[in-house]
Amino acid sequence: MLLLQDITTPVILPADSLRQVTETIIQKVQEDPNAFWTQLLHNAITFGIKVVIALIIYIIGAWLIKRVKKLLLRIFERRDTERTLASFVSSLVSISMTVLLIIITVSTLGVDTTSLAALLAAGGMAIGMAMSGTVQNFAGGIMLLVFKPFKVGDFITAQGFSGTVTDVSIVSTKIVSTDNHIVVIPNGTLSNGNIDNYSANPLRRVDLEISVAYGADADRCIETILDIVHGDKRIIDAQTPGAADPFVALSSLNASDITFVVRVWVHTPDYWNVRFDLNKSLYTQLPQQGFEFAYPHMDVTLIKN
Repeated sequence: MLLLQDITTPVILPADSLRQVTETIIQKVQEDPNAFWTQLLHNAITFGIKVVIALIIYIIGAWLIKRVKKLLLRIFERRDTERTLASFVSSLVSISMTVLLIIITVSTLGVDTTSLAALLAAGGMAIGMAMSGTVQNFAGGIMLLVFKPFKVGDFITAQGFSGTVTDVSIVSTKIVSTDNHIVVIPNGTLSNGNIDNYSANPLRRVDLEISVAYGADADRCIETILDIVHGDKRIIDAQTPGAADPFVALSSLNASDITFVVRVWVHTPDYWNVRFDLNKSLYTQLPQQGFEFAYPHMDVTLIKN
């Protein structure tokens, strides 16, 4: 009966074994044809039932996988999850469930899945070793998308590059520098390095240092700088949560000058414009008020004998 059962299962046999099985089948048909055809029909029906069950399992499983994928996407959408992360996670879950479904379907047909599972594990290990760098970038991308140290539109400095983030994919991040060239940074190195995000907070402080010559009236110079600062409507004060009033003070006495520190708060989008305009205003208006800018110099006294 073993040989009759085997003929219903697709097996690749060597030529000698195939010849031997053929001869045995012919012999069984000649000895008891009724029993042979009865057993063959029984085995065919049994195998057909297994095929039908496997098809039903596959169809139901494929439907469930689609439902789970759509459910995950809706959950990510409600929680406003990063689109790239949502796509990656849903695809990963879908692929994993599909592989599991194939294994279950094949095992339903009576095929031993131990070898298949071992083959998949070995193949996965080989692919992982061959794509170790890519896997590291995948992991780094997941870290960036989960913890969100920056988002698209932020101005950052990372890995020695500065620019505005235009795209965050699962393996790399693309930024556009201030002189309009594109820099693509692998997420593996990006997630393991320092990231300076200039756009993360709604407010930023502008720090300036102004050096004037010795002999200047310090109090009047501070008042003049404050008047210039207050003339810019983009500069905010302590009435804005998180900000402080403009601050000017004499910070240091140097060899050839005295230095005043200027600290003002602005909204982040106004940072660079305010910094540049304030520099220009101080440079233009301070000399008009009688304050000379200092420069390195040396006084030489000649003694005539």
